[in-house]
Amino acid sequence: MFKSLMDGVGVCEEVPEALINSATGMVGSGTAFVLLMMQSLADGGLKMGIPRHLANSFAAQTFLGASKMAMESGKHPAILQEEVASPGGTTIHGLHELEKSGLRGIVMNAVEAAVARANRLG
Repeated sequence: MFKSLMDGVGVCEEVPEALINSATGMVGSGTAFVLLMMQSLADGGLKMGIPRHLANSFAAQTFLGASKMAMESGKHPAILQEEVASPGGTTIHGLHELEKSGLRGIVMNAVEAAVARANRLG
């Protein structure tokens, strides 16, 4: 019954009890992590002169579109990145900056910290 209720608002997956805290750290806390990244994308647009209401809308639509691509294609995110990054284009230059800044490791560390906290809380 719980699964059918939750499937009405999103995807519900059963995980072994040993992974509950890991799922909490990734999925439960991940929503806030994604929202911070969305805010950061919108702030970048604002910095480049896009009005706040448009920057917020563009950022939300970008996350929605990327999520749909990942869910509908079933492809690994790295493959999708390659498909949308043109050689020498704007996207690959932006991705390079994100990699230089350590974004991947920062996000992984945030998940690890959230899981560690979930473990301490029991």
